[in-house]
Amino acid sequence: MDYLAEVITAVDHVVWGPVMLMLLVGTGVVLTVRCRFLTWRNLPWAVRVTLSRESREKGKGSGDVSPFSALTTALAATIGTGNIVGVATAMAAGGPGALVWMWISACFGLSSKFAECMLALKYREKDERGEMCGGPMYTMKNAWKSEHPGFGAALGWCFAFFAVLASFGIGNMTQGNSITASLHAAFGLPAKPVAVILMVLSFLIIMGGIRSIAKVSSVVVPFMAIFYVICGLFIIAGNLNHLPAGICMILKMAFSPEAAGGALCGNMTSSVFAAVRFGVARGIFSNEAGMGSAAITAAAATTDHPVRQGYVNMTGTFWDTLVVCTITGLVIACSGVLGQVNPDTGAVYEGAALTIAAFSTIFGEAGGGLVTIGIVLFAFSTILGWEYQGEKAFEYLAGSRRYNRMYRLLFSLMVYVGATQSLELVWSFSDIANALMALPNLISLLLLSKEVGRDVREYQRTIRREQRQAAIRHGRQ
Repeated sequence: MDYLAEVITAVDHVVWGPVMLMLLVGTGVVLTVRCRFLTWRNLPWAVRVTLSRESREKGKGSGDVSPFSALTTALAATIGTGNIVGVATAMAAGGPGALVWMWISACFGLSSKFAECMLALKYREKDERGEMCGGPMYTMKNAWKSEHPGFGAALGWCFAFFAVLASFGIGNMTQGNSITASLHAAFGLPAKPVAVILMVLSFLIIMGGIRSIAKVSSVVVPFMAIFYVICGLFIIAGNLNHLPAGICMILKMAFSPEAAGGALCGNMTSSVFAAVRFGVARGIFSNEAGMGSAAITAAAATTDHPVRQGYVNMTGTFWDTLVVCTITGLVIACSGVLGQVNPDTGAVYEGAALTIAAFSTIFGEAGGGLVTIGIVLFAFSTILGWEYQGEKAFEYLAGSRRYNRMYRLLFSLMVYVGATQSLELVWSFSDIANALMALPNLISLLLLSKEVGRDVREYQRTIRREQRQAAIRHGRQ
């Protein structure tokens, strides 16, 4: 078992090495240029559309859920422990400058998220019950159906296979384990009763399918994000006198070849290479841009044009990294606990302990409880979001939705297994499955980048018309 763990850990380090990170960010760069930076220029418009009343309705076009519900279901899978633990890990290992590289990777990730979601809607299908089926596997199968059917089918099968594995690992067992571990550490709750409750709740929600998951996600995701952001803003306000120094430290240590952080981070030193490596890796882990998972959920949206929903789902990267992760990063940077020693363990604060220590600077002992509540809500929503994504990938492999209920039952049971077992090996295995899932998706995005650029430029006329109409309405008011 030890030898197997060593092998899997070694493979994990290889597949998530510099080449994979460069491929993920590089694909975003190519798509951003192909789109003539319209994904950046149209971000304010996309955010307004996402928050509009229209996005909560199913009036335009065809689909199973509203555009907003499709986004929140995708966000349920992406806003998770990475926003709390991942940011802290990146800043502890790569220095506070890692936060800047999370922002940079997210900016290019906007284009990756836009492209994979837009293509998922463009090439989606209807199943025998009239429900939408889409995602990178359908994009790959249908985009090259006439010219290279074998290539597209093989690529789609590989993506779906690794997506199913990832759904049980990073989307299920590891999340359940994070919930029980954090509740035990904060409140002393035993793992097994918590695991049973998690399993039953998951089963009741996911057995209702996408509409049930979307209904819960559209309430839970905004609530948990707003709750966490407000708590974070309280910490930042309480440490406001340290905020300017914290921001200077973040910017300085992002680009300096070898920089010392100063008093706010215990005089820790970090190279720019470490900041880039951990910032990009944790940023991608958090928002999953380029992984293809969010595109599966996006395909269920009701919309009159694929590009429009692509923009709506693109904002997921904005909310996830540029808002929620930024709050975590600023809380840590201005709290003065980065680089300090945890008196309970004698080691430097890292991971969840670092975020808890930062929250405790203002909230005291209640800080640990608040972070734990955040972890529980984020992790549980991840379980719900990933179930739908894994189910659709499983349905693609099976060629029918006949076995979906069996998948839902098995998925619910695995929540209990993950919540009650030690999962060091599963974490590494899940990372590998994520990387192998991303590879065919990135290949597809690069090969279809010209088509993405053409479609987004054509739709720009519609956006300009809407903006002119909005300006006229505001002028009348």
